[in-house]
Amino acid sequence: MVTSEDSILKRGDLTDPNCPTRLVLDRIGDKWTVLVVTLLSDGPMRFTQLRTGIGGVAPKVLTQTLRAMERDGLVIRTAYPEVPPRVTYELTDLGHSLRGPVEAIADWSERNVNRILAARAAAQG
Repeated sequence: MVTSEDSILKRGDLTDPNCPTRLVLDRIGDKWTVLVVTLLSDGPMRFTQLRTGIGGVAPKVLTQTLRAMERDGLVIRTAYPEVPPRVTYELTDLGHSLRGPVEAIADWSERNVNRILAARAAAQG
């Protein structure tokens, strides 16, 4: 008999086109998710702090990203009953578990950006 705990602990298969692991890859491979995880690594932030820290993100896109991350269990949204209303976002334990992989991707990107740009320029002729 398979319990819900067994299904939670079961490892996905990224190469299976029907495996929901690909949905997870879509979420964590999104540049906005990577930037949100990076910023929230230091602790809770308000929407405007996130938007300013990321730069160049439309409010609608950031809202969609935060809602998706909340739905996926990566972020907690806390609304405080104040006037004016105050809302903060912070990483869950699951979100914090993404910090290492995100930091590795960010480090690789920063170390190799010039090589990528050079390859693109060479490909354009």
